[in-house]
Formats: sequence, structure tokens, C-alpha cells
Amino acid sequence: MPRRHLTFRQLETFVTVARLGSFSRAAEALHLTQPAVSIQVRQITESVGLPLFEQTGREIRLTAAGQELLRTARELDDSWNRFESAVDALQGLKRGRLRVALVTTAKYFLPRMLGAFCQRYPDIDIELEVANRARIVERLRANEDDLYIMSFPPEELDVVATPFLDNPLVVVAPASLPLPAGPLSLADLAVHPFLLRETGSGTRKAIDRHLAASGLSLKVKLALGSNEAIRDLVASGMGLSILSRHVLDDHPEQEGLRILDVVGFPLQQPWSVVHLRQKILPLPAHAFMNELLSAVSPANPGE
Repeated sequence: MPRRHLTFRQLETFVTVARLGSFSRAAEALHLTQPAVSIQVRQITESVGLPLFEQTGREIRLTAAGQELLRTARELDDSWNRFESAVDALQGLKRGRLRVALVTTAKYFLPRMLGAFCQRYPDIDIELEVANRARIVERLRANEDDLYIMSFPPEELDVVATPFLDNPLVVVAPASLPLPAGPLSLADLAVHPFLLRETGSGTRKAIDRHLAASGLSLKVKLALGSNEAIRDLVASGMGLSILSRHVLDDHPEQEGLRILDVVGFPLQQPWSVVHLRQKILPLPAHAFMNELLSAVSPANPGE
């Protein structure tokens, strides 16, 4: 297969179709017409000599050859990023690209840190992805971004995880619920219904680990993937919850909420900045990591 027959634009189009699972959505993302996307994919398919996608109903999936090409395209992208980083270093980090993916709870503090970084380096382009933990782990496994922000790095992947900020989990109740000032035990509160994050989220993992260690169980009335929804439902009196302190305002009582004084709380599970160990980090990613570590007091990994 002559390499000169493949272009960066064709590879970008192929990767976008593979990522979005749709020619039409890829065309919209790339600001191209759908026929133009189809032509580029057909050209790269002809160069490879094997089908890259297979269609099942209205869905398209990568073939074995397509999966190999996707891995190769991402390796090429990493190599190109390394070249760009070398050029950026020569130019004093005047330009470049930073791709960051974060779990939903991190959206309450990370954008402010990213904003400060953008002010310092205004010509660096930022790509930001916010999703639940399962989706972020998928992106990490596929090497789609430079850095990932989460509280529970996946143990099954070979990653470098650097804690940088505490993530205290607190017990929250409706401000109108008559409860003693405390300190309370979690067992005292087990009679109340709880609204918790969905299974698999970092918050839920920390809660489940604490419950298993203490031999307690809670009456989980509802599991939700939205911190905002849980916060509002607790304020309405539906139940109690355990949430990251970052989710709440400085004065939660103004939202109809009350942080309870509970023995063993807040739970501590630090936020970490994560990347694949073999990842070739571009210079903007190194700079942003340094920004995170210098902007806040380092978290204690043993907490």
C-alpha cells in the first residue's frame, strides 16, 4: 500500500467517522458534505485494500482492518504531537493543542483552572470533553485525549495518575429536615432514603468502598447520573445524599441544603490527572499538568 496515497485529511475524516459512528455526524463535525466524507473514506479504503467499516442496519462498525488503521492513526497523531511539541518548545509554547477529558463532577472546578491556563497561553487550542466515568475510561483506553481528570483511575490500564486536589465527599440533607446538630453516625441516618450517583461513577465507588469497609448499607431510593438532579431532589425533601463538596455552593443553605456532621466524613478521594503510561505528551499537556500542580496544594495520595 503506497503511503503517498494516504493524506492527513483522509485519516482525520476516517477517525472522525469511527469516533462518531456516522458519516452524517462526521460531515457535520468536519464542516463537509456527506458525499465528500464518503469519497474520502472510499479513497482510503481503496488504498488499504480492505473494507474499513461494516454496516448493521443503520449502524456502522469498524472491521478488523479498520481497528488496525484507527490504532495506527492515533499513533501517528501522537508522533505528530511530539513534533509539534518540539516546535512549540523552540517557539516558547506560543501555540499548540491541548485535549482534556474529565468526569462530570470535575466540571465544577476544572474549567476555572483551564481558564487561567488559557489566559497564560492564549494561542493554545483547547479541546474539552465532559462525560461520565465509563465514557472517560473508554476515551482513555482508546487514547483519544492528552489528559484525563478523575478520582478513580482505572486499575486495568497502565496509566500514570498524579493526585492534585482533594475531593471531599459530604453527607447532605434537606435544610428543613429536623436532625441533631451532630456528630451523627452513618448508621443513625440509614433509616432515611438516599439518592446516590450511578454505579460505576467515582463518587459511587468511594461510597460503596466506605460502606463495605464499615459493614453498613443504605436505602438507595434513586441512583442518578446528574449531580444537579440529586442536589435539587435532596433540597425538595426526597432524601439524603453523599456528594462531592465541589458540587455545592459556598453557602449550601441558600440552596435548601445542609451538610451534616457525620463520623468518618468527609470521605477523601483525591482528584488525579491521568494519562496512559506510553502516551507521548505534547508540551501543552506538560504545561497544564504543571499549572494544576502549582495552582493547588498537592493532595495526599494516602488519604
